[in-house]
Amino acid sequence: MFVIIGWIVVLVAVFGVFILHGGNIGVVMKALPFEMAAIGGAALGAFVANNQGKVLKATMKGLAVCFKGSKYTKARYMELMALLYDILQKARKEGLMSIEQDIEEPANSPLFQKYAEVGSDHHVVEFITDYLRMMVSGNLNSHEIESLMDSEIETHHQEQHAAVAALQRLAGGLPAFGIVAAVLGVVNTMGSVGQPPAVLGGMIGSALVGTFLGILLAYAFAEPLAGLLEQKVDEATKELQCIKTTLLASMQGYAPTVAVEFGRKVLYSTERPTFSELEAHVKGKK
Repeated sequence: MFVIIGWIVVLVAVFGVFILHGGNIGVVMKALPFEMAAIGGAALGAFVANNQGKVLKATMKGLAVCFKGSKYTKARYMELMALLYDILQKARKEGLMSIEQDIEEPANSPLFQKYAEVGSDHHVVEFITDYLRMMVSGNLNSHEIESLMDSEIETHHQEQHAAVAALQRLAGGLPAFGIVAAVLGVVNTMGSVGQPPAVLGGMIGSALVGTFLGILLAYAFAEPLAGLLEQKVDEATKELQCIKTTLLASMQGYAPTVAVEFGRKVLYSTERPTFSELEAHVKGKK
């Protein structure tokens, strides 16, 4: 929603000031379809040539996420920590082997079913169950598991950031494609030097629209999308860090109530529930 609002503000500010200053918007609108086709087609071709299929797929998926609100809310984090609390509490009371069935079949686990929002997120569930399985096996200590968690989180971040880097490269190339379109327009104008000055002026103005459009698309559309997607990638990474901190605290012998407090402290302050809010939520879910 805010993406659309931001773009509207950009267009109103740029074209509104141009018109108020006496600019002839007709010249811009006449050249716009042709310049847009040239710049957009060249940018799309270069984008496809510059990225692997998996990066293209991740970028399309990421662009769809940019137009949605963030799913990483305070309510989601409270659900996540309540889930971790229930799992750790069960393991503490009944032994680690008691959660083996929940780990092996999370889709059929009452613990995961109770928290539908988090339990339906395949990546989160896989991350939790994989490391709980290692904890149950008892073959790795907390330092080894922490190192493995860090490696997986870093890999996840790099995979997600590939789409961000692709959009940033696209934004960097759009002004150059605008210049290409402008040069072609100038070449076309030079081939019509016998035309009256009024006609030549219009043709030169149309050519310059290419440069204008390339810069506008780069810094008002592509670059902001890359920045927004990067923020969403960081949010996804933060959730995994919360899980990591909670599980490691449990492995180090802390009670479930203290372990989830460790995890709570990792969250961004804008979504972090207070100690009282989390405690009330956990007790209410028992």
